[in-house]
Amino acid sequence: MPIQIYNTLSREKEDFVPLEEGKVKMYVCGPTVYNYIHIGNARPAIVFDTVRRYLEFRGYDVNFVSNFTDVDDKLIRAANELGEEVPAIADRFIEAYFEDVTALGCKRADTHPRVTESMDIIIEFIAALIDKGYAYESEGDVYYHTRKFKGYGKLSHQSIDELRSGARIAVGEKKQDSLDFALWKNAKEGEISWESPWGQGRPGWHIECSAMVKKYLGDTIDIHAGGQDLAFPHHENEIAQSEALSGKTFANYWMHNGYINIDNEKMSKSLGNFITVHDILQIHDPQVLRFFMLSVHYRNPINYSEDVLENTRAGLERIRTSYDNLLHRKGTSTDLTDTNEEWLNKINDLHNQFITSMDDDFNTANGISVLFELSQQANYYLLEKTTSASVINAFIKEFEELFGVLGLSLVQEDLLDEEIEALIEKRNQARKERNFQLADQIRDQLKAMNIILEDTPQGIRWKRG
Repeated sequence: MPIQIYNTLSREKEDFVPLEEGKVKMYVCGPTVYNYIHIGNARPAIVFDTVRRYLEFRGYDVNFVSNFTDVDDKLIRAANELGEEVPAIADRFIEAYFEDVTALGCKRADTHPRVTESMDIIIEFIAALIDKGYAYESEGDVYYHTRKFKGYGKLSHQSIDELRSGARIAVGEKKQDSLDFALWKNAKEGEISWESPWGQGRPGWHIECSAMVKKYLGDTIDIHAGGQDLAFPHHENEIAQSEALSGKTFANYWMHNGYINIDNEKMSKSLGNFITVHDILQIHDPQVLRFFMLSVHYRNPINYSEDVLENTRAGLERIRTSYDNLLHRKGTSTDLTDTNEEWLNKINDLHNQFITSMDDDFNTANGISVLFELSQQANYYLLEKTTSASVINAFIKEFEELFGVLGLSLVQEDLLDEEIEALIEKRNQARKERNFQLADQIRDQLKAMNIILEDTPQGIRWKRG
């Protein structure tokens, strides 16, 4: 049976048939690098890293491209506030991004293009759209002529008239229609800019991905992915730009992950529930966060809370304990020859159940249910009076293979002494600032790692349990 993917474009699950047999061209929209990534950014990073891993597990050669937006309004604003140059801020937070997502088990893309390194192809792309009548210059700005593209709205399933009714022309914009969007922005005084046929300026947001896809993957790709919030207008505009220029289908499959809520509320800075991955990783095992993200189907909304994360940690620990018990028993199995076909068939059945789950639109939630069943069956097997080395090894191999597909680790790394002391100091500081919620989170995290805290006249002391 082929892999099935829910295609946002058709709103149906479709059999996955790549453009070229055995190969996949996949593009995922990356972050705007003006700050640490938040937990909402972490979800597509983890989800589409897992999609890539599973496609590779199924034998595909995946060319995976994910960009960095390293110049835009947010970066310019941050540069002005911090008194730094835009490239310095971008470099710092690209490095921070790699640190965070690597900790979360994500592999690097084959190519991570930056806007500032793609200016030639972006300018060339815009000039070609003007030549074809799909874009126009207006006092140093360049706009896409949305009504010229007949398929506009097909990804978001809205008519152009419905979209136009909610669109407005902002003060200072010089476009012909409220739905038209900027391809090139005339530089304001003191802003970072590049020379173009329309004067000094910089690209609009939407054009960068169209240009990068064309440069690194070609006119048509297999999978284009990103967060649900990007479907409109970003991905809609990408389709309009790319298909107007090439006359070809831009992407055959569109994938979008669902939103994240924090304690059942939408994450936002105004609500004070805006959480960066950098902060979460100070007190939580990054593998627990990845396990949590994969415990819900990628298209569904997911609710983050400390209670949920603690339950996730306990579940992951149960599976790891089963694996550790298998390793312990491996060297002491009393029967080295018995193959025990019944147990080997059970393991093989679970392997096939995992594949069936993942083939169904990458259903990691059901895949993780298979891992729990594998753990339970391993525990049952270890209760038997005699165990077979071949069955023990088959269980171990299955754990390692399926965890690898999901980008998960079966081994929890122990904290170094200095890391424990840094957490304790952070907890002390939180208590001084009366941030008891953070203090309790750190206490619970240390407890989960079997670190015992003791109050003494000389202060807090700790020991490993």
